[in-house]
Amino acid sequence: MKKRLSSLLYICVVCIICALFFTGCGRQDDHGLSKDNPTSIKVWHYYNGALAAAFDELVSAFNNTIGRENGIVVYSESMGTVTDLEKALWDSANEKVGAPDMPNIFQSYQDTATALDKVVSLVDLDEYITEEEKNTYVKLFLDSGSIGIEERWKLFPVAKSTEVLILNKTDWDRFAADTGASTQDLSTWEGLVGTAEKYYEWSDGRAFFGRDAFANYPIIASSQLGHEIFQVSDGSEKLDFDRETMRVIWDHFYVPYVKGYFRHVGQYRSDDVKLGEIIALVCSSSSAVYFPTEVTSADGASYAIEHLVLPLPNFDRTAPYAVQQGAGMAVTSATEAEEYASILFLKWFTEWQQNLKFSVNSGYMPVSVEAVKTENVDRYLAENPTSAIVADTLHVALDENSRYIMYTPPAVTGGTQARSILDSTMPALALKDRAAVEKGTPVDEFLTDEHFDEWYEDTLSQLLECCR
Repeated sequence: MKKRLSSLLYICVVCIICALFFTGCGRQDDHGLSKDNPTSIKVWHYYNGALAAAFDELVSAFNNTIGRENGIVVYSESMGTVTDLEKALWDSANEKVGAPDMPNIFQSYQDTATALDKVVSLVDLDEYITEEEKNTYVKLFLDSGSIGIEERWKLFPVAKSTEVLILNKTDWDRFAADTGASTQDLSTWEGLVGTAEKYYEWSDGRAFFGRDAFANYPIIASSQLGHEIFQVSDGSEKLDFDRETMRVIWDHFYVPYVKGYFRHVGQYRSDDVKLGEIIALVCSSSSAVYFPTEVTSADGASYAIEHLVLPLPNFDRTAPYAVQQGAGMAVTSATEAEEYASILFLKWFTEWQQNLKFSVNSGYMPVSVEAVKTENVDRYLAENPTSAIVADTLHVALDENSRYIMYTPPAVTGGTQARSILDSTMPALALKDRAAVEKGTPVDEFLTDEHFDEWYEDTLSQLLECCR
């Protein structure tokens, strides 16, 4: 009898162990996901307009396929601008009264992700993605997702952008026919400034050029000229705001601006092209979709224009540099089901077919190795026609990505504020001084060494204050 009871007890124990084992195995296989009880994933981003529509279209496609098969429902929400998104994230992270819970996935740049990681803890992507899977992405884009002193990979690349030069080809062609100006002259900043002066004289005092996101100019140009403004090495930060380098940058923006060769009026330079204020601009490749198709002058007259997309100019006799920008996607620590579902969505979103579809619809560069191949891009565009300017910009951006040194500013203390300082001090001074020239002040009063020194010292002081 005792032997029989012992056997029964042994069988019960084995059954319990097997049940626990297979339950555990089942959890590892499905990661807690269930078709009957779908896991909801919330994504916050700053896409708007056409970009938001392109993103939401793919979210719907995921929900109706992979999501339905695995018990995942993704909800996406545009939080407005980058600033609006960051404010919402910090309100949630700090559990501010009335703030919504942190999303499972959010769009972020390195500096914001680094700071938030100390408060809410972001998922280490290496825990979910194999080396083989990582090799399917452009390495440069993967590397830009490492944050913190330990440089852990916590930002998933989904789309990237750079900067391009776009011309109002219609008015450029008239100018070039009369003066012999060549687009080859626009490959350098020196040549662009010279062309802008020629255009100013030919057009009876009209500006030629303007640029969006001004801070990219001193940041990229400084690195190109051998002085990276923001440096991080072995956990320590350094500011290299070199005076001679800044003088070169000053001479190729502030000086032509005060002389009337450059200009900015509207919120974006595409607005200025539409108003006929300028005929050339530097903007993000993802903003090319907003380049106008007609010019409407102050008297209400309008005429159609064509575009021409060219690579970003560089300084003569230097290696070509361009910014590599575009926020990645961070995943917040949560349940196994939520983390796995978030990663599954991001991996699906960046498979090359989906990745190219988003790029073509949004103007961003894709991030997967297959999606940046020229033959795949051309085949996709042949089968899925898009606007000419988006197609042209995508080709130029990918060409830059293969030929240029693509630079991503490192995350530093006070980085957002420092960028704001660089973005505003020189353009604001140029705008003010140009207005004075138009009212009769001799332009030479603003072209002195003393005037440059005053700007330089003031800007350096502000940078040192925010980056200390």
